[in-house]
Amino acid sequence: HVQLVESGGGSVQAGGSLRLSCVASGAYRNRNYYMGWFRQVPGKGREGVAGIYSGDPNIRYGDFVKGRFTISRDNAKSTVYLQMDNLKPEDTAMYYCAVARPGAAWSLDTINYWGQGTQVTVS
Repeated sequence: HVQLVESGGGSVQAGGSLRLSCVASGAYRNRNYYMGWFRQVPGKGREGVAGIYSGDPNIRYGDFVKGRFTISRDNAKSTVYLQMDNLKPEDTAMYYCAVARPGAAWSLDTINYWGQGTQVTVS
């Protein structure tokens, strides 16, 4: 069973930055998988923010990111980071760390495990 623990959310003014972290415990051993972030606002479904593969460095960003966010990964620490710069009020959401099935693409329907979420508020 994989457990995901997020940190780094908070409140920031527009144009500011935040860095999210997610540590995975019990993750798949000796298998490659996507790990990353989705976000959700009340009344809407979850949308992919960014995912990064543990094998070759494939990275997927949501279209709205437009160069503002950077995802990185430390496989030795089973940790993924999301550096968010030039934040906008429309980035306000609950951000969820997620792990996909081994070998699967980065997509909402391939996610096996979710974190509890960390709130990001941009004013």
